[in-house]
Amino acid sequence: MFQQLTHNHDRRECRIIGTAKKKTEVRQQQIIDAARMLIFKSGSEHLTVKNIASVVGITDGAIYKHFKSKKMILSFLLDYIRNALLADISLGKLGAGPTTIEMIEKTIETQFSDLDLRKGISFQVIAEIISLGDKDLNNQAEQTILLYISALKALLAKGVHDGAVRPDIDTEAAATLLFGLIQGAVSIWTLSNGGFKLKQKFADLWRIYRESIVLR
Repeated sequence: MFQQLTHNHDRRECRIIGTAKKKTEVRQQQIIDAARMLIFKSGSEHLTVKNIASVVGITDGAIYKHFKSKKMILSFLLDYIRNALLADISLGKLGAGPTTIEMIEKTIETQFSDLDLRKGISFQVIAEIISLGDKDLNNQAEQTILLYISALKALLAKGVHDGAVRPDIDTEAAATLLFGLIQGAVSIWTLSNGGFKLKQKFADLWRIYRESIVLR
């Protein structure tokens, strides 16, 4: 009987701990999303803990229960952006069959297919964080960009292997160029206050880029 009561108590305790952890993760995600939105709308120089708290609907003190500083919030945001961007263009998105140029395009296009403060604008958020000039954050942002370019290189290399992409191209240079096209499109879109459809802009740029890499 005692063992049964102890077992039930342990199960209830695990549920309580699990629920508390989930609530913490949800709140942290809300804080990160608020920071990303504020950076995109007003620029990183206007990002404050007070403004983040206002967007989330909590007090400044509640923010500090989850993050010790604004810098820590930005570090977590960079981690989230890195994971989200890399997941979008992972080789697993291509499937098991041969890679085609159309498959590569569709994989990259996911960055802009649903512009909801999580996809394409992440590149502009990274640029804004870099503008703060914090050495640690800049190193983290650099690693995010380099990992993203490496993922693009892996996509192109898979295309070369499967006969969709020219075998004579420098895949690292081609990946860096593609990143530049993506970053440039997002920057112009941001400066124009969303004056055009980012997905269409990418499609226009991709048609030109495609001609330089496709195997004929």
